[in-house]
Amino acid sequence: MPHVSPLISTIVISLVLAFILGSLAFRLKMSPLVGYLIAGIIVGPYTPGFIADQPLASELADIGIILLMFGVGLHFSPRDLLKVKHIAIPGALAQMAIATVLGMGLCTFLGWSIISGLMFGLSLSVASTVVLLRALQEWQMLKTPAGLIAVGWLIVEDLIMVLVLVLLPVLAAVLKPGTDFSLINWPQTFGLIFLTLAKTAAFVIIVWYLGKRVVPWVLHYIAHGGSRELFCLGVLAVALGIAYAATAIFGVSFALGAFFAGMLLNESPLSHRAAEESLPLRDAFSVLFFISIGMLFNPEIIRNHPWLVLATFFIIILGKSIVAYLIVKAFGYSRFTALTIAASLAQIGEFSFILIGLAISMGLLPQEGRDLILAGGILSIIVNPTYFVMLHWFKKRRSDHTHTDDSMLQKREIETMMHGG
Repeated sequence: MPHVSPLISTIVISLVLAFILGSLAFRLKMSPLVGYLIAGIIVGPYTPGFIADQPLASELADIGIILLMFGVGLHFSPRDLLKVKHIAIPGALAQMAIATVLGMGLCTFLGWSIISGLMFGLSLSVASTVVLLRALQEWQMLKTPAGLIAVGWLIVEDLIMVLVLVLLPVLAAVLKPGTDFSLINWPQTFGLIFLTLAKTAAFVIIVWYLGKRVVPWVLHYIAHGGSRELFCLGVLAVALGIAYAATAIFGVSFALGAFFAGMLLNESPLSHRAAEESLPLRDAFSVLFFISIGMLFNPEIIRNHPWLVLATFFIIILGKSIVAYLIVKAFGYSRFTALTIAASLAQIGEFSFILIGLAISMGLLPQEGRDLILAGGILSIIVNPTYFVMLHWFKKRRSDHTHTDDSMLQKREIETMMHGG
């Protein structure tokens, strides 16, 4: 039998399995992400049969992270966020804080350090923008007041997590469990934090200033040339080039660079075409990212610690949802809007997986934490569509038995959106 390179074997077998299982998940009314994660588990080292090359898969996943964050940036609209800032910003901050405390509570019960609990809780506190956008599009809720608040809420979560990913490498030495704080050189540590924030600010200012002038002009020039191939290549060159420059020149993460590249293109009149042209490659590498995450999961955690898996799962699908529902209702919004936000947050995704990978590599989270988060995350993504089915049933039932108070609240929400909050 001729020798097949590990790279080709890893890509081909992983993508074929992901296609089969993703299609099956889709047919069962679940997110295809479930299929991709399970495909990763199958080709991972903890299950029998073919074992993909993990270092190669991790490198491919890095490209997946870049393109995934680029896609998140493409959907980021400062205008949409400003319309719902009065609820999205305080709501997301409060919900993330409470969800993090819930996760830390579970970790305290397990005897983990405060820092491990913080990493664990933060990973559970954010939801997947990818999963949410697909759900809102499927139920035609993306442009509704409830949909706009949900997207704005997750944008705030994404921005906070980008900041966490920027600062975590600098703080790793200070945060590592068992660190003797009396031996830390605090002036040097604060100096590094300031330098990191200064580099990040310099990157944002320079790229935004130059990018707003250069990138739209380049894309406009290529688009009028009539070559679809060159336009697609130009979009990818912008995404990958800015992400690489962020790390190589400014020392900030690929994720931030890619996210910012997407934001830049979102400001261009050609943003919709850029999103369409880059979508196939973004999707392919995003699939490889989720496969690589699945490869890290040890299914033994379900057999050895089923109650811990269930506790993690319930924090995601109940803890976060109840907190979000109460916050939205406290701001005076309708029951339907509160239920929409609650359903939107009843899952975790890409930022959770990126954070736990970084935390484990820096010794801030035990391997068991990653397995619990992956198990809870997979279960939450499986269950999440059920929330939207129930939400649709609630909306239909309410339309049959009109609730005047709730209808008045929704009219007020629409007026609020129209006047930018």
